[in-house]
Amino acid sequence: MAIALYPGTFDPVTHGHLDVLLRASRLFDRVIVAVASGNSAKSTMFSPEERVTMVQENLDSFSNVSVELFDGLLVEYARSKGASVLVRGLRVISDFEYEFQMAQMNRHLDASLETIFLMPSQKYFFTSSQLIKQVHRYGEQETGLVPENVRLALKERSGVTGE
Repeated sequence: MAIALYPGTFDPVTHGHLDVLLRASRLFDRVIVAVASGNSAKSTMFSPEERVTMVQENLDSFSNVSVELFDGLLVEYARSKGASVLVRGLRVISDFEYEFQMAQMNRHLDASLETIFLMPSQKYFFTSSQLIKQVHRYGEQETGLVPENVRLALKERSGVTGE
């Protein structure tokens, strides 16, 4: 059984993340969305538990996907789950350098762990969780780039009123 990990902060999860997840779910028997709890250099808007919940609430159509919180070294977590593949999304060329470095370090730490890069649909190339958060900090904007539960959470977190 081929198990893949799709790691990230998912702060918050976007339609682009879900698009990559759909692609991965078609390729592997099981996909674990591994939500980083606090070992990332990124500052997060939502708690680890909130991010897990936001992802879980969007998995109704995925029969082979689960979500878990993880902390620590990704390769060790992958070993503990029996995963042989890491799934990473690539949107634009600027993502590649960072992702390439991470993939090479993971390969250095565990040569049996492969990294594959999947591209989301073209309509999600330009977006990122960071951009979504910036837009919502200055007022609710319906972008169509996040699931409804995430839009509502962003609205609540940013204190935006009105509908």
